[in-house]
Amino acid sequence: MEADTKTDSRTLKVNDLLKDVRLDYDSLRKLVDDAVSSIEKSIDGIPEDFKVTSELAPNFVKDIGADKVEFSFKKPNGFNLCGSYSIRSMAKPDTSVDLLVHLPKECFYEKDYMNHRYHAKRCLYLCVIKKHLLSSSSIEKVVWSTLQNEARKPVLVVFPAKKLDQFPGFSIRLIPSATSLFSVAKLSMGRNNVRSVTADGVPEPTPTYNSSILEDMFLEENSEFLNKTFSEWKELSDALILLKIWARQRSSIYVYDCLNGFLISVILSYLATHAKINKALNALDIFRVTLDFIATSKLWERGLYLPPQSEIRVSKEEKMQFRELFPVVICDSSTFVNLAFRMTSVGFQELQDEASLMLKCMEKLRDGGFEEIFMTKIDYPVKYDHCIRLQLKGKTAVSMSGFCLDKECWRLYEQKVQSLLLEGLGDRAKSIRVVWRNTNQDWHVESGLSVLDREPLFIGISVSSTEKAYRTVDIGPDAENKIEALRFRKFWGEKSDLRRFKDGRIAESTVWETQQWTKHLIMKQIVEYILKRHLSLSSDDIVQLVDQLDFSLDYGGKDPISLSGNLLQAYEVLSKCLREIEGIPLKVSSVQPLDSALRFTSVFPPEPHPVACEKIDSRRLQKLMPSCIPAMEVMIQLEGSGNWPMDDLAVEKTKSAFLLKIAESLQNVKGIPCTATEDNVDVFMGGYAFRLRILHERGLSLVKREIGVDPVKHVSSIDKMLFIRSQHASMINGLQGRFPIYAPVARLAKRWVSAHLFSGCLAEEAIELLVAHVFLTPLPLGVPCSRINGFLRFLRLLADYDWMFYPLIVDINNDFGRNDEKEITDNFMSSRKGYEEDRQNISSAMFLAAPYDKASEAWTATSPNLLEQKRLVAYARSSANVLSKLVLQEHNDSVRWECLFRTPLHNYDAVILLHRDKLPYPRRLLFPSELNQGKHVARGKASRLFNPFMSPGDLKRSHEELKNKLMVDFEPTKCLLSGLQAKFGTLKPWYDHIGGDAIGLTWNKHNSKKRERDEEEEESNPMEMLKAVAKKKKRETMSSPSKRREMDLMKLMMSDYKVEMINDGMQEFFVEFNGPKDSIYEGGVWKIRVELPDAYPYKSPSVGFITKIYHPNVDEMSGSVCLDVINQTWSPMFDPLNGEAAALMMRDRPTYEQRVKEYCEKYAKPRADTEEMSSDDEMSEDEYASDGDDEDDVAIAGKLDP
Repeated sequence: MEADTKTDSRTLKVNDLLKDVRLDYDSLRKLVDDAVSSIEKSIDGIPEDFKVTSELAPNFVKDIGADKVEFSFKKPNGFNLCGSYSIRSMAKPDTSVDLLVHLPKECFYEKDYMNHRYHAKRCLYLCVIKKHLLSSSSIEKVVWSTLQNEARKPVLVVFPAKKLDQFPGFSIRLIPSATSLFSVAKLSMGRNNVRSVTADGVPEPTPTYNSSILEDMFLEENSEFLNKTFSEWKELSDALILLKIWARQRSSIYVYDCLNGFLISVILSYLATHAKINKALNALDIFRVTLDFIATSKLWERGLYLPPQSEIRVSKEEKMQFRELFPVVICDSSTFVNLAFRMTSVGFQELQDEASLMLKCMEKLRDGGFEEIFMTKIDYPVKYDHCIRLQLKGKTAVSMSGFCLDKECWRLYEQKVQSLLLEGLGDRAKSIRVVWRNTNQDWHVESGLSVLDREPLFIGISVSSTEKAYRTVDIGPDAENKIEALRFRKFWGEKSDLRRFKDGRIAESTVWETQQWTKHLIMKQIVEYILKRHLSLSSDDIVQLVDQLDFSLDYGGKDPISLSGNLLQAYEVLSKCLREIEGIPLKVSSVQPLDSALRFTSVFPPEPHPVACEKIDSRRLQKLMPSCIPAMEVMIQLEGSGNWPMDDLAVEKTKSAFLLKIAESLQNVKGIPCTATEDNVDVFMGGYAFRLRILHERGLSLVKREIGVDPVKHVSSIDKMLFIRSQHASMINGLQGRFPIYAPVARLAKRWVSAHLFSGCLAEEAIELLVAHVFLTPLPLGVPCSRINGFLRFLRLLADYDWMFYPLIVDINNDFGRNDEKEITDNFMSSRKGYEEDRQNISSAMFLAAPYDKASEAWTATSPNLLEQKRLVAYARSSANVLSKLVLQEHNDSVRWECLFRTPLHNYDAVILLHRDKLPYPRRLLFPSELNQGKHVARGKASRLFNPFMSPGDLKRSHEELKNKLMVDFEPTKCLLSGLQAKFGTLKPWYDHIGGDAIGLTWNKHNSKKRERDEEEEESNPMEMLKAVAKKKKRETMSSPSKRREMDLMKLMMSDYKVEMINDGMQEFFVEFNGPKDSIYEGGVWKIRVELPDAYPYKSPSVGFITKIYHPNVDEMSGSVCLDVINQTWSPMFDPLNGEAAALMMRDRPTYEQRVKEYCEKYAKPRADTEEMSSDDEMSEDEYASDGDDEDDVAIAGKLDP
């Protein structure tokens, strides 16, 4: 049933596609007839019998080595329309019609088939025609082109003056035909017709040259054969159109040495005349049969032979000769011409591989792979893992033996490069494609062939596997094999080295020395060495697209991933220590890393910090010692127990108690420094900070039930997220083992997302899933094996996927069945129910389904929204286009590559520029942000109270004091963003959480009319809002950077609470907060006094109420609080300090609540005078701009529309 649905959907889409690409032949016929008539009339006006000499194209004649080319001009014997137009199989956007021009026999001598005389006269004949066409008012322009990139066979492309809008770019291609000009016997495959083609003085056969002439001689006959085959067979023409669309989308096969529209029609004709297809099949069936025939048929080994039009048959000797001379044989109906004489073995292998991939798409993908087969562009950058451009302009070595022998010099050079790389790379490469498109529309035959080296030679390499590509030693022949060893040394030169291996074998070898994190450059080393040694090319001539994006992952001159070994070692030691802890009620049963650095996908995995060690080595202290260190989360599970409390808050308090006990044990027993708070325990091990989190067994079982088939009503959100993160981490770890290149691609993807300020739109885990989809579902391509290729596919996935109408399913373990896919589809449809009524009803525009999250709730439940998604897709499409051009075009300066990660700041309503030297990790900043437009609303000096590096004075302090100066997981940008979002709901911040120095601001658009009215005043004056943003920032400047106390205090200040320091110290302060909404305390404002003990955060703060409050656990007279924040929860059962309130709460709840409200009204209601800002607090715009004494660390600018 599912297969039938897939087929029906694909058939409908194919029919719609055919309607879109078919041409209106009734309208086109009139245009073609008029154009052909004008051309014939113009040519007919050329006078006859004037002498044509090489002066019309002297350089061309010279370069192909022809002589005796003079002739008296005669008019063509006639004209014939041919090609796709004649069999009604043209497909948009192609609107070019082929017109055969029959060359008159009187212009040629009997032996003009020798030494390129035919090719020279053919070109000169077209020069005469072009000259006269240009003088016709019915012709707009005439340009040169070539027949299948063969420079010695130019053709004319004529653009008529008359046009129709429905046929943009309409042109007529004039192709000379040479029917019966020469004796076929003189052009047999075994003959030599170019005297300079010799081997040791002995003439060699010139089969390619001979085929080039025979092709022209039988153009008309082969055209008639195709017309007869396709006549009155609409489905066959439609199948040809589908095959053309498919081939055009694949740059590697729709090229001169592989496939073209003519050859596709010939293959279809072969299938039709040999009963492989019949008229009972529809176009899609014929399409599938043709792909299967190309991919799997054994007939290709023998060659394809079209039914002969006469009694002449191809003999066994001739068939054997065809197979020996050509890798692919498709013999025409005359039996003399191999129509596939240009097709190379590499090109044909590429064709078969593509056909096989398409069959897989039809079998496995949604809608029978319609999108992937017909609508997805597979160009060189996305096809190949390793792309190379050779700049060969002016290289005389290319044409040293002549431009045209049997084959053209460019084709010979392609073969030479191909063979060198095949030998040098060996099993590292699955396939190597060498293509030199040396002709273009700007070429003039009058300039000759020497100018056809302007375009670079392109090399595409598909890597067989990263394991083979990263191999550092290649073992050659044994020392006893003298002949092969000598050949090996001759090829590798100084790189060859005779070595004894561990197994006792003595053999030639090559060693490619490299660092662990630069193994992806080994193939680059090999290619450059081979090409320099054997082709005498310089480094400037060789452009390899391999490491151009590595700069984005660079940290201090190297890739920080190189230190991952130290990180894993520290984690293993910590894991062992945790399992060995004694003296806690429940032992640690398992330890699992959650942080992306421990699965190699962090953009910047932390470096070991000399201070974050068990013992500080003063010799390792650096001058620029970071004052911040990131914390990597580690999840632990304890032994099973039935004594866990049932209340969520009580569970979390119990976890906190366990974490505190674990920290004490690690510090006291193992000597491992720890920092403990109510929420976290940070452990310093081996120079790293690990943050411990507990998932208890009851939460684990409940989460498993919820994710399974028996959902439960309630699961702690904390436990659920911990479990999901652990599942995600485990799966990504496994994926990294299967695809070693996955992690670098994921890091590039994260860097790109952050660099363009999308950190708030796409979670880190969501990016990892998107990149995972690239590797797990690569069709219609293979699995990427390079950084640039994988990154480009990630960008195209973002840009091209239909996010609004399809869920993205990431089946990491390949265990999704039909029921799973149905469940995901149902969840997706449920999330899109309100789309047609109102797009804003959709909470998230991206639906990512994973084995642990089939409802897309973990990472994309609320973002990206439609606005964010639209911007994300636009940026991805732009970056993908830029990256593709950088791979294909000559430009290779670093600035152009950097553009991929430079984000335009003019796309925001306002921009906050942060001081670069105050970022917690300044070396992560890619490019300093600059904004030269808009109006400055506020500016100020950088804060002196925070420095990302410890001062020289700090380094002289004791080791304990140094540790106290270290700030764990301190991210001031996040604190600022949290405060902005809480205070200014109409502002949408865009930021880079990895290391950006700019925050973009846009104004949110709300659908709610009530919300609009509530915010109308605020939105009416954007300038005032930005001033308020800056003012809020000024009030909340950090007071003193010192250990955990300073970080927690900054977070408190960045919140909406009003904080007032006592005696300018850091240990005592007042905090004002509002009563919680929808509670009996709503509307009140309470002031408390907080005192941080010296042992903070090991000991809890002391809290006392200044404002009177009626609460069981608060003493009414002194304001002291009865609460141990680690071990207890708010409850009147624990020694209530206000016994009256506790008793009233237990006996008469309504009266208790009334009493609370009375206290709130009497003591906690804010006075009117405190609600109004005094004039002293107000600042003018000029004061904001010139206030240099305020220690503000932001500058705000942007495009402000009044």
